[in-house]
Amino acid sequence: MNTKKTKIFLVDDDAVFLKSLEIEFIHHTDSVIETFKTGELCIANLSHDPDVIILDYRLDGIDKHAMNGIETLDRIKVFNSDITVIILSSQDKIEVAVDCMHHKANDYVVKSETAFFRLQKIISAIFRYQKMEKELNWYMERM
Repeated sequence: MNTKKTKIFLVDDDAVFLKSLEIEFIHHTDSVIETFKTGELCIANLSHDPDVIILDYRLDGIDKHAMNGIETLDRIKVFNSDITVIILSSQDKIEVAVDCMHHKANDYVVKSETAFFRLQKIISAIFRYQKMEKELNWYMERM
């Protein structure tokens, strides 16, 4: 039986939010967590093969010239389009969410006190869907 742990990258320039999200994932999931303060650091570590990347939308709190979340998302998808990317933002605007979906984000979550639980549910749903898709493909190949 394959017991590979899910590897999650957390990318946020807000050090307090990043640490609190990391603590939530460590205490409430059985995942391997890596954290990054910039999109550039995330991109430089994609060879670590993350299953999921939770990516802040802005990413300009440390360096005003740093890549933003959309630029980082685009580079992640060029590297490997199968990596699940969920954008996390304090912006509660439909235009921002739609823009993220146009850039192939898997989902969009507004930062709030319930963000961690919403992220957990989204990740579980995505993995269930991927498993069903693999099983369907396996079945279709044998018909």
